[in-house]
Amino acid sequence: MGYAGGIEKNPNYNHIGGHTETVQVDYDPERITYGKLLDIFWNSHRPVRQSGSRQYMNVIFYHNEEQRRQAMASKAELEEKIGRIIKTEVRPLGTFTLAEDYHQKYILKQHPLKKEMTRIYPFDPDFVNSTAVTRLNGYAGGYGDSEQLSREIEILGLSDEGKKILTGIVRR
Repeated sequence: MGYAGGIEKNPNYNHIGGHTETVQVDYDPERITYGKLLDIFWNSHRPVRQSGSRQYMNVIFYHNEEQRRQAMASKAELEEKIGRIIKTEVRPLGTFTLAEDYHQKYILKQHPLKKEMTRIYPFDPDFVNSTAVTRLNGYAGGYGDSEQLSREIEILGLSDEGKKILTGIVRR
C-alpha cells in the first residue's frame, strides 16, 4: 500500500484555489479492506472538529458508489458510537493531482534514511512511487512497530547501517 500527496481539484467547491490538500491511497484489497482503511482514517484525525478551511478540510473522497456507501455507513456508525455529529465530509473525487515534488515523502526527505533510498531510487518519480520509500516515510514519521518492522526490514533495501538507524527509530 502506498499513498501520494496531492490536491483534489473541483471548481464546483467554493474554496481557495479550488483545491483541497489530500492523499490518495492505493491499496490491495486482498491485504486490507476499504473498511479497515476507513477505520484507520477515523482514528487518525478529529472527525467532530470543523475544518479551519476548505484547503485543509476533513474529507473522504470516494471513487465509486460502493466506496461512498461504505464511507457513509462508517460515518453514521461512528456518530452513533460517540453520540456526536461528525463534521468530516464524504464527497465524490473530482480530479486528483500530485502535489509538487517537495511535498512528496516530506518526512523522509528530512531524515538521514533518505540517502539510503536515493541510492536505490535516484530519479524522483521512482523515489515518490516506491512502496519501500513510502514505508520508510511512515516509520520516520513514527508509524509502525517493531513486530511490523521485523517482518519487512529485509525487503526494504537498506544497508546494515540503514537497518540500524531504522530499528532505532522504531524502538523509540
